[in-house]
Amino acid sequence: MTFFSQLLATLLSTLIDLTPIIAIILGFQTLVIREPLPRLHELLIGLGYVWLGLALFLIGLDLALFPLGRLMAEQLTAAAFGTDGTAALLDQLWIYLFAFAIGLSTTIAEPSLIAVALKAEQVSGGAIGGWGLRLAVALGVAVGITLGVYRIISGTPLQYYILAGYVLVVAQTFLAPRSIVPLAYDSGGVTTSTVTVPLVTALGLGLAEQVPGRSVLIDGFGLIAFASLFPIIAVLGYAQLGEWISRRNTRDPIRSSAEPTSGSMGDQR
Repeated sequence: MTFFSQLLATLLSTLIDLTPIIAIILGFQTLVIREPLPRLHELLIGLGYVWLGLALFLIGLDLALFPLGRLMAEQLTAAAFGTDGTAALLDQLWIYLFAFAIGLSTTIAEPSLIAVALKAEQVSGGAIGGWGLRLAVALGVAVGITLGVYRIISGTPLQYYILAGYVLVVAQTFLAPRSIVPLAYDSGGVTTSTVTVPLVTALGLGLAEQVPGRSVLIDGFGLIAFASLFPIIAVLGYAQLGEWISRRNTRDPIRSSAEPTSGSMGDQR
């Protein structure tokens, strides 16, 4: 009965949250556009799916992902930190490795990033590879979360990292190809979605609870900022690296006078 009471409470709160969105859409449709809603029954069924899906997702966060992330943080830090606050370096490395792996894997599985990568590949006609973009963003998130975990363990202020990161982003914005800049900025936002946020938040809170001398409120939050900032740096750097390789190949082309061989690269070109 506890689960069903939680489900009913979550369904009610989710309906309250969805009501303003539905009211705005219906208000504009009837008062501004003044057209009837097409396929009204399909829209109502879709809204029902959204309502039920959000409620089940929120329950899943509460019952599975948040406890899982916190449990992993507790288990990893139990051996690394003693009661006196001392830490073994080798045990700390496992914490950083877990942070890197969880950032990489959750970002690769992020549905919003998959959607953006597919659209970017379609719009660019294949010039921007979907998998290349996803890997660049995933590496950025992984490095950012790892650095954020180091900040929690070391206790250094969050603002120093964020300010330095945005200074780097501004510098990269002027140096990177203009066509990639908007996509890079969007890549920082789509990573903080349904899969990444619950696990990363739980990891930060769990670490702040276990590391001696840390405040859950001050030190436990902030990992999402790293997960939003570092993908921008990674995508801009990925584009800059690709442009540099292209320019170098243009300056030093493969000599076409080389002797052709069977199945050579020259034949494929």
